[in-house]
Parts: sequence; structure tokens; C-alpha cells
Amino acid sequence: MEDLRFIRRTMERSSAFTAVPGWGGVAIGAVALPAAWLASLQPTPQRWLAVWMGTALVAAVIAAVTLSLKAKRFGAPLASGPGRKFLMSFLPPVGVAVALTFALFPHGATAFLPGLWMLAYGAAVISAGTFSVGAVPLMGIGFMWLGTLALATTPAWADAWMAAGFGGLHIGFGIVIARRHGG
Repeated sequence: MEDLRFIRRTMERSSAFTAVPGWGGVAIGAVALPAAWLASLQPTPQRWLAVWMGTALVAAVIAAVTLSLKAKRFGAPLASGPGRKFLMSFLPPVGVAVALTFALFPHGATAFLPGLWMLAYGAAVISAGTFSVGAVPLMGIGFMWLGTLALATTPAWADAWMAAGFGGLHIGFGIVIARRHGG
């Protein structure tokens, strides 16, 4: 029995986490596109941030639900093996983005937030993607490129970069993941 447990643990550690939800990514992108437009219309930085924080909350719910459903369908446990590694690699960079948002926003550094968010999210996706299918880290690289461009261009383009990243990249890579890796 101990040998079987060892073999099972070894196989779990060596396998890829394939429960990344492609259609969940498409849904997140579909939420991000109108959010970018709505955020661009806001008259104050507080309302702009509120739009994006609300969007992030909706996206997190979509991701959690679709990830859980796909993991259950594929028999890929989230609490052990590649699923645990995926989540433990993803969450710290996202936590950094949240902490920096609350640290920078009161000081009027709103212009840096879209670039920061995409860079941190890209880092999270690349890190977690090392335990997943090949398209996932490539998406993370795309986020990091767009985050860098967002920091290098005028703040007036911030919501357009957010639409391209959180909207476009999620939709594009979501379709690829859904078609190649079962939903």
C-alpha cells in the first residue's frame, strides 16, 4: 500500500494541471471588455477604481467556479498535486498587486495601476503556468508585455490596455485552451 501511495504522489507531482478553464477565461474577457469602456467614462479615480475592483471580484468568482467545475470533471484535485502547486504559484503575485493597489492609490498613483495589475497578473499566470498546459505561461507573457506597454504610454491609454489584456488575451487564450484542453 505504501508503494502505491508513493507512486500516486510521484505521478501527481509530475503531471500538468489541465483544469485551467478556457471557457472561464472567455467569460472573464467578456466581462473585462465592457468594464474597460465603463471605467473610461468615470469622472473620478475612486469611481474608476470601483469599476475595476468590481470587475476583479466578478472575474474571481467566474474563475473559481469554472476552475472548480473543470477540475471536478477531469478528476484533478485542487488541494493536492499540480492543482495545489498551480494555486500556490498564482496567488502570491496577485496578493502583491492587491497590496500595492491599496498602498499606491491613496497617493494618486492611479496611472501606474493598469501596468502593475497586468505585470503582476502576468507573473502569476507564468508562475502557475509552469504546472499547467503550454498556452497558460504564454498568456502570462502576453500580460507582461501589455503591462510594460501600459507603463510606457500615456495614462489616457490605460483602459485600452486593460481591454486588450484582461479582455482580449483572456478571450483569445481561453478559446485556445477550451478547444485544445477540453473546455
